[in-house]
Amino acid sequence: MCAEESEYMKKAYGGYFEVFMRMLAEEGETWDVYKVLRGEFPQDHDLLLYQGYVITGSCRDAHGNDKWIHDLLTLLRNLDSINKKILGICFGHQILGRALGGKVIPSPTGWDIGVRTITFSPSLPFALSSLDLPSRLPIIECHRDEVRELPVKAEVIAYSDKTGIEMFTYGDHIMGIQGHPEYSKDILLHLIDRLIQRDYIIDAIAVEARERINAMWEPDTEAWKRLCVTFLKGPLT
Repeated sequence: MCAEESEYMKKAYGGYFEVFMRMLAEEGETWDVYKVLRGEFPQDHDLLLYQGYVITGSCRDAHGNDKWIHDLLTLLRNLDSINKKILGICFGHQILGRALGGKVIPSPTGWDIGVRTITFSPSLPFALSSLDLPSRLPIIECHRDEVRELPVKAEVIAYSDKTGIEMFTYGDHIMGIQGHPEYSKDILLHLIDRLIQRDYIIDAIAVEARERINAMWEPDTEAWKRLCVTFLKGPLT
């Protein structure tokens, strides 16, 4: 967990962790949460206990130099070295790119807030291509930074008209998604309010984003759920 919880998220959704559980968890599984923003990390001897890891979004910069960010980079490199499944969402996607040797920067075209359609590459990994997904799929976006350069051996598997690296894979055990498959429009609208309160965006950007969001349909969360679950829990090839 790389994000700070708001009171609204706790009251309306049970917290950000529960939002992810509703998308990813299945009966019989045990999930643990480590709030890395607070310095909570799994011990090295516990890393093998988990089938996989999910790295969440955050209002912090993946190119930052806070201690917890450097500790997270170390954790991700350790997990890669033991071939653990890792799914990174938004900030998680970016920090994975950085940990593996890529480059993360503020986007030259500024914020992307709203619902954006991404296009999948024809070279999707077999496990994902077998899901018979449409070639283009809307997803909720809320980011200012982006993965500008991929790590060596990584592969772009989705792009949009704004962001060249919307999704990437690294081997068969790591996948990053720049958008938020776990978000609803309501969660995004709440996040816009938080961004204004923290002076991350100006009112004009917020007004335009809200108008655009209210006019759009909810993304196909079931398609994103199938994609994420299949990747995270499927066998290594």
